[in-house]
Amino acid sequence: MSHTRMPALFLGHGSPMNVLEENIWTETWRELGKTLPRPKAIIAVSAHWYTRGTAVTAMEKPRTIHDFGGFPQALFDTQYPAPGSPELARQVVEALAPVEVNLDQEWGFDHGSWGVLIKMYPDADIPVVQLSIDGTKPAAYHFELGRKLAALRDQGIMIVASGNVVHNLRMVRWQGEAQAYPWADAFNQYVRDNLSWEGADEQHPLVNFMQHEGAALSNPTPEHYLPLLYVLGARTEGEAISVPVDGVVMGSLSMLSVQVG
Repeated sequence: MSHTRMPALFLGHGSPMNVLEENIWTETWRELGKTLPRPKAIIAVSAHWYTRGTAVTAMEKPRTIHDFGGFPQALFDTQYPAPGSPELARQVVEALAPVEVNLDQEWGFDHGSWGVLIKMYPDADIPVVQLSIDGTKPAAYHFELGRKLAALRDQGIMIVASGNVVHNLRMVRWQGEAQAYPWADAFNQYVRDNLSWEGADEQHPLVNFMQHEGAALSNPTPEHYLPLLYVLGARTEGEAISVPVDGVVMGSLSMLSVQVG
């Protein structure tokens, strides 16, 4: 059975409150779910499953993880009961070989994954597996895993990665119009300017993102940036790449989203 090559998406997920709210970000996610080809299954990569080693959820019924605090009870009451897919988990293990991938039976869907998928596919009727991010590995490793996952896109599998390319919570501006810091704007633009890079992998400006003068402030820790590299790695040469929505909120949080294909 042939499938349309599925897009690969990086979605700037922002605050967990986007689950309850309707705004330009959530409207964009919903529209993507309506207009893109419907996937057979989804591989989710979230900033919030940051591990030692690589793992993929392999249970039939993943739990909805409420990995946050201080939010309204309605957010904790929200469930995203999408089925898992042990079969797809095994395909991921095979695709990433010789990298050792643990078949995880404990994790589930954290808010980085279900928080965007609940807007894209609110019926929760598409099987999802979540792939962890090995925090012990360099950026090039994550880009290469994206390369290895690319072939699954031709089998009806969509990659949905979620984070924020600028994510500095210590510098958040809570009051007023919260204009973006100059360094946040500059780094966000740097990412946009280099999305379609076609040079040698080892020289990719977005793999070597720490060379940018605003990178350290934009990403004091890398876990919210790294999901982007899975999507860029899954892009084939010359493939279309676009920005469904963009913007910096609260001064230091980029909501940039990227679509491959």
